[in-house]
Amino acid sequence: MKTTTNLKFIALASIMLLLNFSVFAQNEANRPKYISVTTMHWNMDKEDFSMDAWKALEKEYLQKVLSKNQYILSASYYTHLFSPDNTEVLYVQTYPSWEAMDKAADRTEELAKQAWPDEKDRDAFFKKLDDNFSIMHSDEIYAPLDGAKLVPQGNNKDLVMYVRRTHFTFPEDGSQKEFDAMRAENFEKVISKNEYIKGYYPNVHAWGSDKTEFVEAFFVDSLCDMEKMFDRNGELISQAWSGEAGKERGKKWGKYFTGVHGDSAYTLVAELSK
Repeated sequence: MKTTTNLKFIALASIMLLLNFSVFAQNEANRPKYISVTTMHWNMDKEDFSMDAWKALEKEYLQKVLSKNQYILSASYYTHLFSPDNTEVLYVQTYPSWEAMDKAADRTEELAKQAWPDEKDRDAFFKKLDDNFSIMHSDEIYAPLDGAKLVPQGNNKDLVMYVRRTHFTFPEDGSQKEFDAMRAENFEKVISKNEYIKGYYPNVHAWGSDKTEFVEAFFVDSLCDMEKMFDRNGELISQAWSGEAGKERGKKWGKYFTGVHGDSAYTLVAELSK
């Protein structure tokens, strides 16, 4: 694996990835600044687990607490389709600022006390809710990048979310200008033209275990459409950059990444989304 450690470029790249990309449309100005991703796991020891009962509890929480928390822009659950662990459940929340994350936690506590004034009732509700999951979980915070293809507002369908994780190398011969230009061109010529991609969200590490992560989430209607998305991407790439020009561009793009990536897919639980 390439392990270049040019500190100047690392600093430059970190700034580049966490700031807005001015080359993209300004209609993304209201997108969140931070995303928290909590990876939870189903409680496999719960013998009377019911998906309907879990959803009913989550809907009550959504109505009484989450929907009223002004510091949380959106929130969604994603259940396992394919990943290394079939017990995974992702809980994703978005925020307008870093400070909003702290305020969101305090506001959640206030709203919970308002919803269930009696402490015993409140504790009983959250015990039933938490009993669906194991005690183990992990948290990551990401910074969204501009250049997203937004899922249509008001979506009520359980879309498939395909997640691709790649890793930056921070090459010595790289530059912000070159990376910006290639990413913008890829969005314009491929992602925005792929009719199977209902939503596309690029994100980079902000806080957590791996600062090299580049996480891209693609939303499609079904697993069948995910395969069609890959095929269509290949067609659009060939149309945009053919022959030697395409090979040269591939080399330029590839130098920013280790070449190692991971794939997983989840189902958006639309009815539990803010």
